[in-house]
Amino acid sequence: MRIVIKVGTSTLAHDTGLLNIKRVENMCKVISDLKNAGNEIVIVSSGAIGMGLGKLGITKKDNDIPTKQAAAAIGQCELMYTYDKLFSEYNHTVAQILMTGAYVTIEDYGKNLNNTLFKLLELGVIPIINENDTVTTDEIVIGDNDTLGATIANTVKADLLILLSDIDGLFTGDPRVDKNAKRIDVVEEITEEIEKLAEDRGSILGTGGMITKIKAAKIVTENGIDMVIANGKNPEIMYDIIKGKGVCTRFIGRKIKASPRGEAITEE
Repeated sequence: MRIVIKVGTSTLAHDTGLLNIKRVENMCKVISDLKNAGNEIVIVSSGAIGMGLGKLGITKKDNDIPTKQAAAAIGQCELMYTYDKLFSEYNHTVAQILMTGAYVTIEDYGKNLNNTLFKLLELGVIPIINENDTVTTDEIVIGDNDTLGATIANTVKADLLILLSDIDGLFTGDPRVDKNAKRIDVVEEITEEIEKLAEDRGSILGTGGMITKIKAAKIVTENGIDMVIANGKNPEIMYDIIKGKGVCTRFIGRKIKASPRGEAITEE
């Protein structure tokens, strides 16, 4: 399988912004094992701002944009150092790609991005992608690395997009305040009702929420790619996810095939 894994800040760091060493080490071990099994892996990683703020000793979320940009510059160094060190222990090479929206909206940039990504996968490298928060501020304000993950999944024609966050999936209510909220195991179609469930509940250091995850699901499922929302606190859940199991919410990609008359038919 070709799998895109989006890692949220809450998976990478403690609430202080400092690295959650045990969890990140385990995550890199699991991803390395999945790659050893023959899967191709692309990582879309948040965390640069959070780790930078933690390293600076700044824990409040309401910092101004220049502070967050400076924190991203600091945190990105630590983030890639950590990934390089941990994946090297399992004999895997990583590559850093920092991008902005222009990389997918401008034809030449998009072509160059495609060429680089596919060549890295051909070489057996694990691309690690993040929004370039030092020079662009849209993602800082909106918190949309989930959509970036979906865009990359479409770009590399992935089989599966996994969003690792701080929640077990999509619930009928906010499980942090509603004891009767139940997790939805499978979403076969993103209806208005599903979208209404996506209240914007961001974590302490991250800026995204369920709204951006539903947006990502719409992007990939329309291209026949399954997407999963799962809790990154236990990275070993990825073993179950690729088998179609696990505590998570799975959004089913709609497969498109041609009819005998050449018309497009949606296959669930």
